[in-house]
Amino acid sequence: MLSWFRAIFLRPDYQSEVTEFISQLKAHKPELEAEQRAGRALLWDKPLDRQAAQEASQARVPQKAYVYQTHV
Repeated sequence: MLSWFRAIFLRPDYQSEVTEFISQLKAHKPELEAEQRAGRALLWDKPLDRQAAQEASQARVPQKAYVYQTHV
């Protein structure tokens, strides 16, 4: 079953315009991936302070069903 699926749907010689663009971009600017990883590390890859996360989850106040309801 897999062989006819490959024959019909898989096209190893095909590359989309986006894939070609990214390949050309990486060829012209090989340091791009390293810059992307550095940017990600700057913003997202931070060490997790488990104690602070636990304290924050314990300090949470449960939200009411309708937050705009005033206490009368």
